[in-house]
Amino acid sequence: MIVYGVAANVSIAQLFVAGVIPGLLLASLLSGYLVAWALVHPDAIPRIAERTNFSQKLFASRHLIPVVALIGAVLGSIYAGLATATEAAAFGVVGALVVSALQGSLNWRTFSESLMGATRLFCMIALILSGAAFLTLSMGYIGLPRDLAEWIGGLGLSPFALIVALAAFYILLGCFLDGISMVVLTMGVILPTIEAAGIDLLWFGIFLVVVVEMAQITPPVGFNLFVLQSMTGRQITWIARQTLPMFLMMAAALLLIWYFPGLATWLPGQMKLG
Repeated sequence: MIVYGVAANVSIAQLFVAGVIPGLLLASLLSGYLVAWALVHPDAIPRIAERTNFSQKLFASRHLIPVVALIGAVLGSIYAGLATATEAAAFGVVGALVVSALQGSLNWRTFSESLMGATRLFCMIALILSGAAFLTLSMGYIGLPRDLAEWIGGLGLSPFALIVALAAFYILLGCFLDGISMVVLTMGVILPTIEAAGIDLLWFGIFLVVVVEMAQITPPVGFNLFVLQSMTGRQITWIARQTLPMFLMMAAALLLIWYFPGLATWLPGQMKLG
């Protein structure tokens, strides 16, 4: 959302708020599928060795609760309009250091490793953004975005047909690129087309986030498939088959967001965010 907001000049705070209802919708669809699958395959569900009371669960979650509270505080400051995304990020860094220190895991080695990891990630994103900015300027100089938008407009596609075509395009890209690269490298061409079609950029940001995540589980090179492979040790083909229902659930969420755009646009309209 941050990368899209920067590329499309859309409020990042509004994007975060717009993603709340679609995120809950998607979580409900995925959880509902898991519940239905568990009812059909009860023997495949892992059993809890012993029952634990609330105090035991709370004690077992003692390291998780501060992290969840920190996430809630960072996002809550954005939702409440108390901080911009940049200010909330700074607050999150300080909060993470405090939580790590309180839990006894903060030392020079972990601090330097996290600092170097953040630096490598930032450099990667910065290089992608700078390359994409150069590509956008070059394409603007030769008039490619304008010509492409005019060509697509000349096809007479309805907004729904355009969205379906873009979804297929990003799903195909997901076989070869990571999510950030997909967003950054395509915005220079896609945005003029979206604006010419009269599609709300805030709504399109939510659509883009969901469809990019769908693309990350498309074989043969869906990046999330390899994450699951490293966690489970299973073959990539087996993992791809198991994630297909999740892909379909996300496609259903996209259809619901299309037919009910207020799912993404209603909540930001109720809040005064910059």
